[in-house]
Amino acid sequence: MKALVHHTSRFSHTDAALRHIAQDMLAYAKQRGATAASAEVSEGFGQAVTVRHGEVETIEYNRDKGLGITVYIGQQRGNASTSDFSPQAIRDTVDAALSIARYTAKDDCSGLPDADKLARKHVDLDLYHPWVLPVEDAIALAQECEQAALDTDKRISNSEGATVNVHEAQFITANSLGFIGGYPTSRHSVSCAVIAGKDDAMERDYWYSVARNASEIVEVKQIGRIAAERTVRRLKARQLDTMQVPVIFEASIAASLLGHFVGAVSGGSLYRKSSFLLDKMDQQIFAPHINIQDIPDIPRGLASSPFDDEGVQVQRRTIVEDGVLRGYFLGSYAARKLGLSTTGNAGGNHNLILQSGELDFAGLVKTMSRGLVVTELMGQGVNGVTGDYSRGAAGFWVENGEIQYPVQEITIAGNLKDMYRNIVAVGNDVLVAGSRQSGSILVEGMTVAGR
Repeated sequence: MKALVHHTSRFSHTDAALRHIAQDMLAYAKQRGATAASAEVSEGFGQAVTVRHGEVETIEYNRDKGLGITVYIGQQRGNASTSDFSPQAIRDTVDAALSIARYTAKDDCSGLPDADKLARKHVDLDLYHPWVLPVEDAIALAQECEQAALDTDKRISNSEGATVNVHEAQFITANSLGFIGGYPTSRHSVSCAVIAGKDDAMERDYWYSVARNASEIVEVKQIGRIAAERTVRRLKARQLDTMQVPVIFEASIAASLLGHFVGAVSGGSLYRKSSFLLDKMDQQIFAPHINIQDIPDIPRGLASSPFDDEGVQVQRRTIVEDGVLRGYFLGSYAARKLGLSTTGNAGGNHNLILQSGELDFAGLVKTMSRGLVVTELMGQGVNGVTGDYSRGAAGFWVENGEIQYPVQEITIAGNLKDMYRNIVAVGNDVLVAGSRQSGSILVEGMTVAGR
């Protein structure tokens, strides 16, 4: 599935043209009275083809572009953006940002990052891999993926389709401290969703694969087969009585637990004092065997970058060491509000890696012996201030270390502070599908509410 072409022939603007626009914006902002400014210019395009029952359901193309300017007049800040790259529109956008700044209250934490924090050397992290995929070939791949799902089991009764996505983008960011940098990126995916059963006994599930390089996407027939197998195994689901049991979060959803952690130790939550992990630096918040790293320089990583959204140099960091919190996620503004230094995380975490244990998924199930495997979460019942956690769920009941039957219409509940400390084990079945990577997670003693 791999095809390459030089990126300058794939975009409407060259890298040099985007750099020129960004520098013109900064120069005009300074001319009009800004004491400091930062600018970003970007463009991207994509193609999405969906096939259902072997027939083309949708073909979508998109091409977009945009630029934004943030200006400072002393400690007053203004921001404006546009999708019009004409010289007059660019000047009007800068003027709009300046007008906003003049009416904005002074904020002593406002401003560009410290100059010595900016990235001066930009490492190539191999983030751009064009996928030259004619629509006919995309249709064929989607058909192949869906057909594999339909052929896997006779109980597959319907399809929601298979989709092949191609996306490529490039950007330039610059500021008045002399920083300028940017690069092209790609992100491609294949997904499939099918339905098993009939009438009131129908179940749905899906599977997908995503990568910077199309050659690293899982083979499309395998994606279809996995989608079908995940769907069929949900048939004849039961409910459970309310009880306290261990819970395994399957790898596909375990990363959501990392997401709640990131939100709790990110700048906005901390300086607003709206985090259940407030003032926990250098304290035990996870089980002692838990280690988490933020790694920005993984080649072709889905969240890799040589610098953050402000142009600050990024670095590998240990966030949790033997269960102890060692790092926050801060941009310059939040850092100043907290009396700290930026961590190079303006825009969020990079590749956040939860260290795996020795057990595979089957080993985790045997270790648990009796409890619940969760494969799907529903609802948004997570309180970032208190850590209270309550979400609808579906999955499988386990007895004697073996999966017995599917379950649905249940709720799992606890508090994230307890859940993190009660992590018994992390599996080695890591699924790389986003910025947070984790194997399946076994948590001791959660409340499962059923009938």
